[in-house]
Amino acid sequence: MSELDRDPRVYFAAERTMLAWVRTGLAMMGFGFVIARFGMFLHEMAPGSQDAAGAARPPVLSLWMGTSLIVFGVWVNLAAAVHHFRFRARFERGDPFVTPRGVMTIVLSCVLAVLGVVMTMYLLLIA
Repeated sequence: MSELDRDPRVYFAAERTMLAWVRTGLAMMGFGFVIARFGMFLHEMAPGSQDAAGAARPPVLSLWMGTSLIVFGVWVNLAAAVHHFRFRARFERGDPFVTPRGVMTIVLSCVLAVLGVVMTMYLLLIA
């Protein structure tokens, strides 16, 4: 094992990476909540947002998009914690550094792209 493998800067860099993923997950949960509530606001302000009995129709699509972002944000936080604890165990055992595969980054990018397209279409159809 080389000195570089036990360098504390490697551990601190991994900790910063985990905290960045947690920040990303929290932002996703916050945006999910805003999207779910903003859909309710749009439906309240839109003319004809009530049915014949006077009851407001629920904003189903924004609720599902917001909820999916919240759930995905929770998944990102849990995955970051699991990845970090596995790294710590390898680091403390002195195992050589393993380059991460980046699967979580690719999945996150794809899901956010799909949700962005769906939200754009949703906003264009409401207007």
